[in-house]
Amino acid sequence: MTTGPGGEGAAVTAAVRAAPRRRSPAAFRRRCSPAAFWRGRLRRWRTRRLLEAHLLVLFLCAVLAATALSLSCRQAQRSAEALATREAPAVQGLAATRLAALRSYQEAQYLVNRDLVDVAGSSEAYRAQLSAADQGLSRIADRTDQDLGTVNGLLATYGNSLSLGTSQYRDQPLMREQKLREAYSLLTRTEVGVVPRLHRLEGNQLRHAEATAALGRWRRAGWWLGELALAALALTLLSALFVLRDRCGRDWNPYLLAAFVLTVLLAVVPLTALSATGRGLDRAIGNLHLITEVSGRGGLAAAQQSVTDRSELVRRELDGGTWAARVYEGTLVGGPLVVVLPALGLVLRLDGDYWRRR
Repeated sequence: MTTGPGGEGAAVTAAVRAAPRRRSPAAFRRRCSPAAFWRGRLRRWRTRRLLEAHLLVLFLCAVLAATALSLSCRQAQRSAEALATREAPAVQGLAATRLAALRSYQEAQYLVNRDLVDVAGSSEAYRAQLSAADQGLSRIADRTDQDLGTVNGLLATYGNSLSLGTSQYRDQPLMREQKLREAYSLLTRTEVGVVPRLHRLEGNQLRHAEATAALGRWRRAGWWLGELALAALALTLLSALFVLRDRCGRDWNPYLLAAFVLTVLLAVVPLTALSATGRGLDRAIGNLHLITEVSGRGGLAAAQQSVTDRSELVRRELDGGTWAARVYEGTLVGGPLVVVLPALGLVLRLDGDYWRRR
């Protein structure tokens, strides 16, 4: 069977059409790109409804993120401030007061044992320690909710007995010894003495400090909620920018770009500040534990110096609370902006392209 020229051309054309076409790598990448995927997902939406849906989601995510972030930053800032101004100084003050009270008896006993009571100026050492204990309690009263009335009364009675034992009964050894024993009993008597009471108050104050510094379940949930809302906000902003360029043929919207940059900053900076503040609070609590341990053992002079050094370390660690305050102020400014900027960018576009045409 022979085939004419026309038949051969038709057969070749049919064969060429039937042969599979090879797609270029660039075309394949464009077809499988994230832009193509997202374009396919949004294809069934009309442009106006799509932009209005983006506007609603952006507003809800921004309000949620700004609220959760502001509240969480405020709580972190309050915790750092309370620990720096109330809880930590109270723990340090109670430890210092307890050591000063013990040191005052030690100095008085040294004078009596060495027969130095009648020497001019010899009583200044124990009187200085007694005065430090009294002033320490006065300062603590403004930094704690615990009742210090009983301890104040006991410390005053102890100081009176100590003064009588070292000053008034110089020529009456028996009365002097009796007053010194009375002072020692007031100072160290189990459960009811000055030192045991101060030790209990110190432990209670340390637990208050730990509770203040702890992040807690609800605070942690607030941070997670804020971060998730910011992540959703960032993704929605990227989607809105893509829709405007893909369907409306517009350049990058400056309001949405500014909102995206601000969203990234709000997601990173407060979280970094929280981590730094949390580490500082943890180190401060660790030093407060060491202060409590050191003040209960070892030589009194060395313990007093150690408490002073550790207190300075605590103060330095808690200086990071000023950063938390600045970050909180930043969230108060950035929160409303992250709500307004996306809404303004999309409202202006919808008003110019769709809403005025009604």
